[in-house]
Amino acid sequence: MSLEDKELSNWYGKNIEPHESMLRSWLQDRFSLGSAVDDIVQEAFLRAIKARDRGVLYSPKAFLFKVSRNLAIDYLRKKSKYLAEPIAHLEESNVIRLSESVPEMVSRNQEFEILKKAIQSLPERCREIFTMRRIYGIQQKEIAETLGLSRNTVSAQLTIGLRKCSEFFEKFEEDGMSRNVGRK
Repeated sequence: MSLEDKELSNWYGKNIEPHESMLRSWLQDRFSLGSAVDDIVQEAFLRAIKARDRGVLYSPKAFLFKVSRNLAIDYLRKKSKYLAEPIAHLEESNVIRLSESVPEMVSRNQEFEILKKAIQSLPERCREIFTMRRIYGIQQKEIAETLGLSRNTVSAQLTIGLRKCSEFFEKFEEDGMSRNVGRK
């Protein structure tokens, strides 16, 4: 574990983990989100880490609750438009859809390849937990029980996985932009 990862882990344990159960309860009581609570909490954690990295996080607890509130509202707005399914539940993922143009199909396949590479770049335990949650849609509690870990460990690994995948996507985007500089 690098010094940076150790510092992040210590900061996470001190400033984020203590608020997790209260945040989950508050979200469930206020918004009745069901299993979406896990995803909202993870996204709030990821955003807190990014805000910390930018040096703009002064009150982690207040930040978590405000971001979670906004994410819950966004989720409820979008819920009526579509239901997000784990990737494993997508049907015909490798079949050409008649309504889909060739460029759309190529773009979708490229996005899946980038996602696959991002997940493969994760440390083994983190990749396993991330895949179980994000690809197969297994609940955090069940992942913890299956792997013999605490929910906090699963939550921390998911947050780290999200952060590292986000960094992978940002680097991929930057590399693509730098290769396209000067092209017409």
